[in-house]
Formats: sequence, C-alpha cells, structure tokens
Amino acid sequence: MGLIFAVAGVATGAALAPLAVVGIVTALGFTSGGILAGSAAAGIMSSYGGTVAAGSACAVLQSVGAAGLSVTATAITSTVGGAAAAAVAVLT
Repeated sequence: MGLIFAVAGVATGAALAPLAVVGIVTALGFTSGGILAGSAAAGIMSSYGGTVAAGSACAVLQSVGAAGLSVTATAITSTVGGAAAAAVAVLT
C-alpha cells in the first residue's frame, strides 16, 4: 500500500507544481494584464529604476504571470514537484 501512496504522491506533486508556480507568481502581482499596482511585483519592478531588461528576473516573472510557463519550464517544475513528493514519501 505504501508504494501506491508514493506513486500517487509523485504524480500529484508533478501535476501541481507548475500550477503552484504560476499561482505564486500571479499572487505576487505579475498578471496577464501587467504588473498590479501596489503589489510585490510593483516593488520589484521599481527596484529596476524604470528600465527592465529583457531576460531579467522581473521580465521572466511577468512573462510567467502573463502567459504561464513554457513547455520546458513546465517539465522542469513537474520534475522538481515529483522529486519533492518522492523525497517526502521516502522520509515518511
């Protein structure tokens, strides 16, 4: 029975990790409509002094907030989520 729960946990971790990442980024204020005024994202953006370079952390987070994760980023976060769930399964 433990193996069944471990496999289910890994599958759940792999499925939910990308959703969690996008949810956290959106909650910070990086939204599909742009950076939300007064949010943590606005604070991050203002720390750039008005010039946000392409590829910077702010730009990447805004991209995730606006369009979600790329296929590669989804694969990576799924792998990390599954691995984290596997680690929990092994330790419990």
